[in-house]
Amino acid sequence: MITGTGITKTYKQRGDVLGSREVRALRGVDFAVPRGGAVSFIGESGCGKTTLGRIIAGLETHDSGEIVIDGTPMTPLSPRRRRPYFRRIQLIHQDPYSALNPTRTIHQTLRAPLELRARQTGRPGSWIDQRAGELLSLVGIDPGYVLGRYPHQLSGGMRQRVVIARALTVDPEMLVADESVSMIDVSMRLSILALLKDLRERLGVSLLFITHDIATARYIGDAGELYVLYRGQVVERGLTESVIHEPVHPYTQALLSAIPVLHGLERPGRERVVPTEALDERHADEGCLFARRCPFRTERCEKELPVLAGCQDSSHEHACFHPQRRAVIPVEAVA
Repeated sequence: MITGTGITKTYKQRGDVLGSREVRALRGVDFAVPRGGAVSFIGESGCGKTTLGRIIAGLETHDSGEIVIDGTPMTPLSPRRRRPYFRRIQLIHQDPYSALNPTRTIHQTLRAPLELRARQTGRPGSWIDQRAGELLSLVGIDPGYVLGRYPHQLSGGMRQRVVIARALTVDPEMLVADESVSMIDVSMRLSILALLKDLRERLGVSLLFITHDIATARYIGDAGELYVLYRGQVVERGLTESVIHEPVHPYTQALLSAIPVLHGLERPGRERVVPTEALDERHADEGCLFARRCPFRTERCEKELPVLAGCQDSSHEHACFHPQRRAVIPVEAVA
């Protein structure tokens, strides 16, 4: 199990002659990914979800807070001692082409981590090529067709499958999929999502799915938890179906209200929520981070910052002073 408590991250952004400014990417995020479970993080661009994914995968450091992997806190450990823990967590990048070295064949790409794994487990050299073929077959591509090819000779969907196969070379306990289908043909997206779901069920790996697409989060996070991030803060979390069908935070409701409606088959939710203005992070908000854009804000919202708390009428948590369930998702049209 992997948990995080109070994870914060701030970047220094260069400004004009008046100096630089701080960008708070994460503001005390708590999370928990159970062994073999699925957790999704959703939110608009710039909300901090990719930063969080990179921190969880050990590719970036956080300013404060604690990540615990299988009961072991990471902060007290040296970088060398942390490495075996973070090796259990593998990141699946958004862009499968930039994630692969264009000068290496697929065989060379898979062989490097498999050589390391063979040394760790005491397996013979013959196991490396055999395992490479097994992993490619596992992700649904023909080893004989792709092993001798370079990334540019493969389609986007095949490249993403190779990236997933490479992540599996070290026998990870958890996969972090960062917008893993956003740069793939629409016709291929479902097959990649189905593959990730199948790997979770067959191999027992945990899956952390990062996306702005609620439909994919719902598909991947079946029976899992959904976290809604806004400007680096978790504003709502709970079981995926509960959050989607019974959202109580206005930002979650705004995200769900933006789901396209299939005209003739569906009609919009009767209580759709639309932000009152565009996102502008140049203002330093003292209270609720969403207050400036919220149609339901009060004076308290502008002065106090709400924190996650339980909801009497729902099974999930929210960070809102005035939570209220609203019917925002499209519903089936009545004939």
